[in-house]
Amino acid sequence: MRLSGAGYLIKQGVRNILNNNIASVATFCVLTVSLLIVGFTGLFSLNINTFISGVEDKNEVVIFLADDADDEYIEELGNKLKADENISEVIFWSKEEALEGIKADMNDAEDIFSYIDENPLPDAYRIKIKDITRMSSTLYAINSYSHIEKVKAPYDFVNILTGLKSAITAVCAIILISLVLVSFVMISNITRASVETRHREIAIMKFVGATDSFIKIPFFIEGLVLGIMAGVAAALLTFAGYDRLVALLSTETTLFAAMGSSGFIPLNSFMWQLAVIYVAAGAVLASIGTVASVKKHVKV
Repeated sequence: MRLSGAGYLIKQGVRNILNNNIASVATFCVLTVSLLIVGFTGLFSLNINTFISGVEDKNEVVIFLADDADDEYIEELGNKLKADENISEVIFWSKEEALEGIKADMNDAEDIFSYIDENPLPDAYRIKIKDITRMSSTLYAINSYSHIEKVKAPYDFVNILTGLKSAITAVCAIILISLVLVSFVMISNITRASVETRHREIAIMKFVGATDSFIKIPFFIEGLVLGIMAGVAAALLTFAGYDRLVALLSTETTLFAAMGSSGFIPLNSFMWQLAVIYVAAGAVLASIGTVASVKKHVKV
């Protein structure tokens, strides 16, 4: 296609937006609102998963050692735990440290400890698990080591977290897919109504020898421009509202107030990536939806 022909088709696409302002405004509004809902749903899912990951980091497993574990074995076990790729932190907690901790917590009961001749507490390792979905296999391996008296782990807490994370991911994925499909259908219907008013024009163009591609391209340009505009608008509205929404949730909602604003993903860490996603999604949805609506009218 020559440059002059491409310029003509682009002008026709822009002219279609201006000449069919009602349909253009309707497409722009539907797409902007849809992108906003999809965007905030995605951000909600990311923030919740980030929060859950932060709670995961606070999980702690305590490995109590048997009394017959000597210093050499304790050091060897520590090295094994540090070498495990699913363990993020390893802290040795000697029986002396454990007893001092109990004394500090019960400073009003010093007389009780005066009757203890020998420290009854075991040495222990306190570890943190990176991926709690693999906690069972990690602890199974630890239990196979010798001189292990007991392993204390928050299994119920882990099961709740993993179930919650999976449920939120599944629900948000369903919402995102549903919104994308609904947006596509609505844009197609709006465009179809606009194209039907130009059925006579398309028929004349076909009669004088215009190809299907020549007829479709202006509509594609129309959808592309409207999609980009809607993506930019959705990005600007998200940037304007995200921090305010975070501030509101952090102060007014009990759950998020407990998290603190630092529990949310900061705006500057994703704003440019989100803007690109908005614009790309808007352009793809609008242009494809527009062309799909024109397809059957080209066959005249």
